[in-house]
Amino acid sequence: MAIGQDWEIIDERFRMMVPGNAWLETLHGGMRWAEGPVYFADGDYLVWSDIPNNRMLQYVPGVGVRTFRSPAGHSNGNTRDLEGRLVTCEHGGRRVSRTERDGTVITLVDSYEGKKLNSPNDVVVKSDGTVWFTDPPYGILSDYEGHKGESEIGACYVYRFDPKSGKLTVVADDFDKPNGIAFSPDESILYVADTGGSHDPNGPHHIRALEVDGGKKLGKSRVFAEINPGLADGFRLDTEGNVWTSAGDGVHVFSPAGELLGKIKVPEVVANICFGGPNRNYLYIAATTSLYGIYLAVTGQQRL
Repeated sequence: MAIGQDWEIIDERFRMMVPGNAWLETLHGGMRWAEGPVYFADGDYLVWSDIPNNRMLQYVPGVGVRTFRSPAGHSNGNTRDLEGRLVTCEHGGRRVSRTERDGTVITLVDSYEGKKLNSPNDVVVKSDGTVWFTDPPYGILSDYEGHKGESEIGACYVYRFDPKSGKLTVVADDFDKPNGIAFSPDESILYVADTGGSHDPNGPHHIRALEVDGGKKLGKSRVFAEINPGLADGFRLDTEGNVWTSAGDGVHVFSPAGELLGKIKVPEVVANICFGGPNRNYLYIAATTSLYGIYLAVTGQQRL
C-alpha cells in the first residue's frame, strides 16, 4: 500500500490513474450539503446542488461561482439529456424536471400510477434518450432537504422514463434506499447504490450491478462493491469502466470486476462526483460544505 499527498494506492493499477504531481484543489465552500455535480462541456462550467439551502450553483474555471438557480426545488442529482438540456431530480417538487433552452423548467415526471413520487435522487440518461432515476424518501423525511411528507407509493423504486411516450416503468423494486445511478460504458450494466445504511446501522451500504435486458429492463443483480466507510451516494464511470464513487473518507475507485484500486482522500464526506474539463480528465467532487477538484490520468465517459 502506498500513500500519496491526496490519494491512497491499494492496487498498483491505480498508480497510473492519478498523475504523480496532481493535488486536491478546494474550489468553493459555504454549502450545507453539496450534491449533484454536472459538467457542461459546451460552456466549460459546472452546475451543482446545495440541497438544504435550496439553490443550485455554477462554477466557471478562472472566473468563480455564482448562483445558478434559487429557489431550486431542493434539487439533488443532475445530468444532461441527448440535446444537452439539464435534467434534475427535485426533492421539493417530488419530480424530475428538465430545463429547456429558453430557461423554462418543465416537469418530466412527478407521479407513478397517480401517486406522487417520493423524492427523486439521482438520474442518468441512456443513449436512447430514456431517463433512469432513483426515488428514495430522503426529501420527505424532514424539512431539511425538502418537505416532510408521506410516501404515497409506499416503496422506493428505480424507474425508467421514456420522454417520447411519457411512460414510467419500475425497473427495480427490491432496494431499501436506491441512490446513485450510472451505466457502464456499453450500457450492458446499470449500477445502483443502496444507501439504506444511512438510517439503519445494519442497512445496505453497497453498489449493485444489474444486467440490462434488451435496453429496457433489468435482469440478474449482484453486489458490486461494499462501501466502507460511508455510502455510495453518487458515482461516475471512466471510459475503461472503472467506478469512481463517493465514500465517507473520500472517493473510492473500483475496477469493473469490483476490486478496490485506490482512494482519493477528501477532508469531508463526499456526496457525489463527475468528470469535467475540456479533456474530461478533471474530477469534480461535491463534499458536504465544499466543492473540490483533482486532475486524473483517466477520461470520464459522459458524452456532453
